Amino acid sequence: MGKVTGFMEFERLSEANLPVQERVKNYKEFVLHLTDAQAQQQGARCMDCGIPFCTTGCPINNIIPDWNDLVYHQDWRSAIDVLHSTNNFPEFTGRICPAPCEAACTLNINADAVGIKSIEHAIIDKAWENDWVKPQINPNKTGKKSSCCRFRSSWLGCRTATSSCRPQRGCAGKK
Repeated sequence: MGKVTGFMEFERLSEANLPVQERVKNYKEFVLHLTDAQAQQQGARCMDCGIPFCTTGCPINNIIPDWNDLVYHQDWRSAIDVLHSTNNFPEFTGRICPAPCEAACTLNINADAVGIKSIEHAIIDKAWENDWVKPQINPNKTGKKSSCCRFRSSWLGCRTATSSCRPQRGCAGKK
């Protein structure tokens, strides 16, 4: 995985944030992802630790060492394929996840962990830039539909169209 001595040669790089004065002007993303070279350097830091605790630390069991290695070798297309093999929506989940994988990283025992979240952002951003993200439609349709049955300020309730929805004002699933 990565460069055998990468974790000794390279320091952890963190994504930069836009200054607050810039952030308050719009609702755009304010986290600036790593450059290809920086992501490659972070991928090089992933060590062949034997038991990748980062994978088990990840709530969706992403295959993190594999995509780190692919980013290190600049094989971005394969990296997005590996990422999509366990995560259908990394452009969303990767941004809201608190990154327990980094806390579980073996390197985190006595040094700074690999910037796993930064690498994931770089992979999905590169995939969008190159138009590699395509809808993956399930060929086995169930025939079920979903609808919003009620909306209130405290909660949003959704049910499948096959379940009963009590007739109420604003219920989209009335029969």
